[in-house]
Formats: sequence, structure tokens, C-alpha cells
Amino acid sequence: MTVRVPPRFTERLIEALGEPARRWSERLPALAGRMLDRWSLRPDGEALHGFTALALPVRRADGTPAMLKLMCPNEEGEHEALALSIWNGQGAVRLLAYDPHDWALLLERLDERRSLRDEPIDEAVTLLAGFLRRLDVPAPPAVRTLRSVAARWERELAAHAHERVPSRFVDAAIAHCAELGPRAGDRLVNEDLHYDNVLAGTREPWLVIDPKPIAGDPEFALISLLWNRFDGRPAERLTTVCRLAGLDADLARRWTLVRAVETWADGPEFPTADRCAAIAESVIE
Repeated sequence: MTVRVPPRFTERLIEALGEPARRWSERLPALAGRMLDRWSLRPDGEALHGFTALALPVRRADGTPAMLKLMCPNEEGEHEALALSIWNGQGAVRLLAYDPHDWALLLERLDERRSLRDEPIDEAVTLLAGFLRRLDVPAPPAVRTLRSVAARWERELAAHAHERVPSRFVDAAIAHCAELGPRAGDRLVNEDLHYDNVLAGTREPWLVIDPKPIAGDPEFALISLLWNRFDGRPAERLTTVCRLAGLDADLARRWTLVRAVETWADGPEFPTADRCAAIAESVIE
């Protein structure tokens, strides 16, 4: 059975990840067909996608709805299945099956039409703070570490960031990486927790999807709650999240500056440089 891959997904993927993504996308229809056969699935709707994965609504052999997720190999998503298996459906989408060789996940079906993006912002922030507490568990040894990421960013920011970002932001971010990286924690952190990645469910009203696991400080994960549903007052929202989730506001401010500067220097389509600059300005000392 041929699965239609949305052209926009392929274009954005190749733009982000380059030639390896092109080769993977060429194999994607065959991979989808193979996984449908392997897990006795049948398509049940149009394919959905984010930046690095295709999600195909399916039915299992017994008629149960599910979602087949096919991920283009990438560093941030490498341990998604491991994190989901640890959370075991408690606050997060349930992992039904996983093929590590093909980066294929079979997940319970949630309602992709309803996310926290459409809920009142105060309620959405409160719910996300609850997930920060609920999903806070020790990280397994296999997960990439904030210590190693901070060390790499320290080098990369020193080498290239001044081309795009004013020096006072870059220098502060480098100093924070040097200070905070070596003593970063060992909690299982989802660095991509935000409003679009919490969907309505049936087992629970809301469930987290699409985690990007890293072992480190929970405060490292908060910037996604600022540049999504941006309201021009990022420092105020950061303070609120820290209060509700019981996190260290100063540590959150410093990691938020690091991530704002790193993203600003990297120049992605989203978040924009203007948004990263506004966040950096709001949290720099």
C-alpha cells in the first residue's frame, strides 16, 4: 500500500537536516508500507507531520485506533521511545510498539484536533507546569546529557554566534554554559514541551506527545513555553511557570538565555530572531 507523504513535510525536513533527510524521505513510503504490514495496521486517515516525523492514523487488527509515527533519525528524538516507555502512559501518550532500527513508533491515538494551543493561556500554563512536575523522573544512562550539549554550545557560540547575535547576549550565554553545564542535573527532561505537544485524550483529559529527552535540569525546558503563544511578556510567564512547577527561577532564567541565544544564532524559521531577541532581553542580567 502506497502512503502519500505531504510535500511540505519533505521540503522542511530536508531544509532542516540536509542530505540524510533527503535519502530517508525517499525511502519513507516503502518504510510506511513495511510497518503497516509488520504490525497488521491499516490506514485510517490522512498523514500528519511535524518537523522530523510523519504520523499516520491507523487501525490495529482488532480495530483499535492508533498512530504510526515514523521519525527521521535525529539527535533530539533518539530516545523518545525510551522516555515514553519510562512514563508508561502516565501523563504522556502510551507507547504500544517500537522498532529501534526503523525509528518507528506505534502510539495510542489522541485527538490531534485539540491541543493546549486552543485553551485559555492561564489554564494551559497551569496544566503544563503540572506535567513538568509529573514527568520529573531520573534519566536513564542512555539519554544524551545537558552537560555534553552545553559544552558543545559553549564552543559553537564562541565560534559563530557573534555573526548574528549582539556580543552581550553571546558572552552571557557562553558564561552560563561554562558555569551551569558541568553541574547540570540528571533528571529526564523533555526539552520540547509546549502547547501543541499536549493533546486531548480519553484515558486522561490531556497527554504529552513528541518528547525530546535530555538528562539535565528541568529549568532547561521552559523556553518552549515562551516562544510558543508569545505574548511579549516572556519573563512574566517564566516566573509563573517556575512558581507553579516549583522550579528555580534564576536557573530557569539563565538556561532560557542560553537557549534563546543558541536558537537565535542558528537562525531557524521558527522561532524568529525577533522573538529570540525579545526573550533574551527579558532574562539577561
